[in-house]
Amino acid sequence: MLFYTRKQNSTSLKNRQFEDILIYFSKSLLGKENEEDILWDLAKNCIAKLGFVDCVIYLIDYENKLLVQKAAYGPKSPKDKTLYNPVQILVGDGISGYVAKTGVPEIVNDTSKDPRYIEDDDLRLSEICVPIAHENTIYGVIDCEHPNKGFFTNHHLRMLSAIASICAIKIKSVRANKALMDEQQRLFKIKEEMLELKLRALNSQLNPHFVFNALNAIQYFITSEKKKRALEYLSMFSKLIRYYLKHLENEVVGLKAEVEMLHWYLKLQKLRYDDKFDYAISFNENSLKAEEAGIPSFVVQTLLENIIEYYVFCKEQKRHFDIEFNVSEVTVILSIRYQQTREPEVDKRLMFKDSILQWYDHIELLNTAKDYPQEKRLSFSDEISSGIREITLRLPNLNY
Repeated sequence: MLFYTRKQNSTSLKNRQFEDILIYFSKSLLGKENEEDILWDLAKNCIAKLGFVDCVIYLIDYENKLLVQKAAYGPKSPKDKTLYNPVQILVGDGISGYVAKTGVPEIVNDTSKDPRYIEDDDLRLSEICVPIAHENTIYGVIDCEHPNKGFFTNHHLRMLSAIASICAIKIKSVRANKALMDEQQRLFKIKEEMLELKLRALNSQLNPHFVFNALNAIQYFITSEKKKRALEYLSMFSKLIRYYLKHLENEVVGLKAEVEMLHWYLKLQKLRYDDKFDYAISFNENSLKAEEAGIPSFVVQTLLENIIEYYVFCKEQKRHFDIEFNVSEVTVILSIRYQQTREPEVDKRLMFKDSILQWYDHIELLNTAKDYPQEKRLSFSDEISSGIREITLRLPNLNY
């Protein structure tokens, strides 16, 4: 009876010790916001309270399939928490690597008889290893050794497994918070870049040469007593300015409104460049209703501006641009076709390429920022066949 009472008292003492350690560790984690602090607290305080003499905590580097030492207690524990040569073990190698691979905790009572045992600075005859795991995700392992055979018990295994589970939950929370903050910073950076691109696009569309040349042309019509044409172009110019300002903050514009804006813009560019180009805008016969389509703003006109400015600057012969929209439920495909009478000079081709590449950054940023599904991602192609050059822009139909 006395033996039973002592055994009962010993069990009760172990349970209280176990509870105290769990309470301590749970409370100590409340202020920890990075993995390093969590793991060093586990090693230096929690493991010490268990009475173990040697412990190494590893996290899994899934990319390189390695266990990488992150904290330690005992001979392998540096005073300043700096691991100058952290231990690395292939997942699957050794007892700790095996546990990291299987996710099943183990007690080895005599490591000298286990071929998996990897001896480092000294032979230790007992080893206990538990995975740091939560919801089928293994984050790492806690690996403890002792010089005496059969030191570790099932009670140690239960305690260490419970501690490892708490640790895993905290690591998951820290990583989730970090991922959320990283994503917020990424989106904030993208928004800044998008705003910069929009302002750059607006500055391009309202560049002084375009504005002053258009106004000078209108002034010429007024002084030449061509008041009807002056009023017509002045109306287009004012509508264009209002359109730009109205849609500056909009990320999506209606295709119908965008096509109407293109007419104003191209007519003013024709006026500016003395009819050095001509154009026609149409819709493919298989297109759905343009009124119901929406596309990303500040993309189409900027592309046309690059093309027109290039040919005018290079003093190419008069061009006729066939501009066609093909609207489906998923995409809006813009095709710009014109006759390529001869291959431009190398330096002029490079100038056009550089100009388009700067514009292409815009659509790549849109793909990144909006994370469009594959079938709706923006894409661009430039091909020449039988003397006809065709530039194709695939846009998502955002159902305006």
